[in-house]
Amino acid sequence: MPVLCLDVGNSQILAGLCSDGEVRHLFRKNTRPTGSSDELGIFLRSILRENDIAPESITDVAVSSVVPEINHSLRGAVNRYFNCEPFFLQAGVKTGLKISVAHPTEIGSDRIATAIGATYLYPEANVIIVDLGTATVLGAVSAKKEFLGGTISPGIRISMEVLQSATAKLPTVEITKRVSALGKNTIECIQSGLYFGHLGMIKELSGRLKTECFANQNVTLIATGGFCHLFSDEKIFDAVEPILALKGIVYAFQLNLKK
Repeated sequence: MPVLCLDVGNSQILAGLCSDGEVRHLFRKNTRPTGSSDELGIFLRSILRENDIAPESITDVAVSSVVPEINHSLRGAVNRYFNCEPFFLQAGVKTGLKISVAHPTEIGSDRIATAIGATYLYPEANVIIVDLGTATVLGAVSAKKEFLGGTISPGIRISMEVLQSATAKLPTVEITKRVSALGKNTIECIQSGLYFGHLGMIKELSGRLKTECFANQNVTLIATGGFCHLFSDEKIFDAVEPILALKGIVYAFQLNLKK
């Protein structure tokens, strides 16, 4: 039976229907305003119908959420509109990972979801995940499925919004790929700074994690998240997996279902 998987991020909810190891019928919704349980439930049922999927066919819902205030409403929506108890990827559930950090419960479920997805897609490989979303988050996972930690930095959109809000004359710009670092006007200068500045940060942080975590070992660098395709032409990633978190969520659900 298909599993409705929800990746609740700070900016958007990414959802997909997972069956037979594939994720299909992707759709997104702004996370805020969070809405009531009825609003969430009606939205989910409506979007499924628009994709020619009978809501009654959904018997399982799996969730990763980094927005605590939405969880109660989301649980109520699933209870009422899908007649099941949602699976939340959270502390205490089986993940297949060894979390080797000082405070494992502080690690966001989104980071755990992408780590699980990476270990299933690239078994027996050392991986560094670059999640390009609201924040730009790097995570290192060893070939032994050990989550080692990583880095958290402002995402490229946040950087643009802060630049605009904290200055008197700089405008909001479209976030886009740049070919030349040299800007000829204010908009081009901002776009260039955002693009190449973020690219440089990714290269520096991933390089340091490779050295610190996997010295003299092969490492697979994976890009995911809403902006993962922005840097795909730069040839710095070994793989681009836009829905890595959704794959990790369904793998975690299946792992706990077996348990």
